[in-house]
Amino acid sequence: MRAWRPVLVVTALSIALAGCGSADTSGSSTTTAASAAPSGPWSFTDGSGKVVKADKTPTRIIAHAGEAAALMSFGIKPVGIYADESVKTDANLKDLDLTGIEILGQEWGKIDVEKAAALRPDLIVGDWWPAEKAHSGLEEGVDEKSKKLAELAPVVGVSQGKSIVDLAKGYEELAKSLGAKVDAPEIAANKKRFEDAVATFKEAVAAKPDLTVAAMSPADDKLYFANPEYAPELLDFQSWGMKVINPESPDPGFPYWENLSWENADKYQPDLILFDGRSYKPTSNAEWGKKQPTWFKIKAAKAGAVVAWPAYWLHTYGDFATELDKLTAAVKTADPNIGD
Repeated sequence: MRAWRPVLVVTALSIALAGCGSADTSGSSTTTAASAAPSGPWSFTDGSGKVVKADKTPTRIIAHAGEAAALMSFGIKPVGIYADESVKTDANLKDLDLTGIEILGQEWGKIDVEKAAALRPDLIVGDWWPAEKAHSGLEEGVDEKSKKLAELAPVVGVSQGKSIVDLAKGYEELAKSLGAKVDAPEIAANKKRFEDAVATFKEAVAAKPDLTVAAMSPADDKLYFANPEYAPELLDFQSWGMKVINPESPDPGFPYWENLSWENADKYQPDLILFDGRSYKPTSNAEWGKKQPTWFKIKAAKAGAVVAWPAYWLHTYGDFATELDKLTAAVKTADPNIGD
């Protein structure tokens, strides 16, 4: 299982993301708002480093939720999608028009492979997770039946690596290889909005050079403290000047997190908490204080200095711009002396 294991397994909650688009699976092609897909041959370098080749350019694509949102942002519509929670709540999908797209799963690790086979896919798209050496939906812990999805067509995806910017660029390249017009005006507008959001974020962070930040995911039995080394959006924040704290002792078997007992919840004292936004909202701050009184031993939590963190789900320029604007607003109001 990947970066959100604490949320799903410990608290039985799940992930989120957003995008835009529409769908129709009746034809043989999934490309819309895009140029006609080139006939082939086709190739793409997967996040694992493997070069995947085909005689013809794939047109019938099955994609994991966030990856589907990325492709749809460039006008490439999948014939099928598998998600980790209800498509009505998954932030990857909740604002998309999914009419005509076959929904193949709405729970992590459970994919209807028979239904997927009926779609006659020629490509499966899922992020590559380096720490687990697996694509989204095919990691250790999923149902064995679900893993048979990989037998239906080649699997490719961009690596969840060191930067969400690189991830977005990777899916732009994949969409381009599939025939998308990546220079379309609406795509350029999203990129410009993202670039402006980054500039504003950098200015806000530079104005508070002593502000320290920590990303966390509370659960019933533990407080999970995020390790930026395995969280590309946190690495982006660090590269733009934000002082995101690196944990001292990540879990050796699952290094996305340092696992803190609630008795040791105050091991780190940031000025601002980035609260796992996949299943929690900043309003949950008070709720966690009631459930786990030691939550308020963290000075920032007691002060309400909490903002949602777009944990592990960002795939598009537009979504990243929206989330950066929220974080920028939080930085501007944050007190860099809370954690002292």
